[in-house]
Amino acid sequence: MKEYILCAAIWFCDGVDTYVHQPKNIHSGYVVCGRRHHNCFTIRAMLQGPKKERSNEDHVQGFLTNLDRFVDRKEAYKIAFENDQIIGPNKGRSENSIGLTSEDLY
Repeated sequence: MKEYILCAAIWFCDGVDTYVHQPKNIHSGYVVCGRRHHNCFTIRAMLQGPKKERSNEDHVQGFLTNLDRFVDRKEAYKIAFENDQIIGPNKGRSENSIGLTSEDLY
């Protein structure tokens, strides 16, 4: 099956390895997905509650694929380019210095 990009996602690396139903290549931490990356941050803040102290977890911005994998922006750009998913000003460009953005997709 050919792999393609589904949506924006952020992997929050909190060191906990007991979460279930995460992308198959994520063995610790958790992934939040959304239409755009700012939606992922908003969802995370809502789940933590307004008064809970925010942690300084490391995070990686990326995307989810149809094969249930989390990929960073660079790998996501390669996958999206190979599948002709890139629209807008980057259409036709095989590389992008920052990697894929949700604006490249929709």
